[in-house]
Amino acid sequence: MENYWNAFVSAFNGSVSWTWKSIIFEVPWYTNYFWGLIAISLMAWLLEIVFPWRKEQSIFRKDFWLDAFYMFFNFFMFAIAISGIYKMLEVLFKDIGITAKSLSIIDLSTMPMWAQLLIFFIVLDFVQWFTHTLLHKYSFLWNFHKVHHSVKEMGFAAHLRYHWMENILYKPLKVFGVMILGGFEPSQAYIVHFIAIAIGHLNHSNVKITWGPLKYIFNNPVMHLYHHAYVLPEGSYGVNFGISLSLWDYIFKTNYIPEDSGKVPLGFPGVEDFPQDFLHQNAYGFVKPKKKS
Repeated sequence: MENYWNAFVSAFNGSVSWTWKSIIFEVPWYTNYFWGLIAISLMAWLLEIVFPWRKEQSIFRKDFWLDAFYMFFNFFMFAIAISGIYKMLEVLFKDIGITAKSLSIIDLSTMPMWAQLLIFFIVLDFVQWFTHTLLHKYSFLWNFHKVHHSVKEMGFAAHLRYHWMENILYKPLKVFGVMILGGFEPSQAYIVHFIAIAIGHLNHSNVKITWGPLKYIFNNPVMHLYHHAYVLPEGSYGVNFGISLSLWDYIFKTNYIPEDSGKVPLGFPGVEDFPQDFLHQNAYGFVKPKKKS
């Protein structure tokens, strides 16, 4: 038991230390996720200001500051809080004989780094696409995912507006995705991290981008807006589940883009009664609030 506690404390302290060193610029710039997130956010926001798709939408749109808080809470504050738990699980798996090598099905060690990173990106994106479909398909999971879909006006910061339980659901599956890639040492995984953040910010931004023929590969704001649409195709539990890549939606026939005006009501049936503040939104899924009379 002492080993687990030591692992918890070590991971927690390490996460706090790394985050603080990132804030004060004591880590390599290319692994500085704190200021990297800020830089990507400012660039996405600048694009919204200069090239707004929905011109009537305010620069400081509805819930702008709430979503900004979500960004830092989910990426740093909550990540620090649970880092020790994941380290304890890692030690537990090691104790019972489960390691990355025992689960690997693809050996990347002989491939050039660019190929390793590309496969890493594709595998993780598929894992997230699959997880995302589950969040919509099953009501228990959908109750948590409603936080993300309670956005009334789309903007870059809506990308990281999600219930803390999604961290619990996504991360183990992402770790599994890494474990099946034998021989992969993600020392340069920061490249994939920043690309994914940039694409995610753009997909939620108030900018009209379609990527031309590449729309069949990469997700885009027009496609993702319909993922957040209040009204879905009849009989559907969701559309356009792609995270960074749209190709999974085209492969599995979950793509849906009827038009590209951007004039789409967002949310879900019942969003009018959904909590408006951070604390009640993150309690949702465990205890449903009473409907307003």
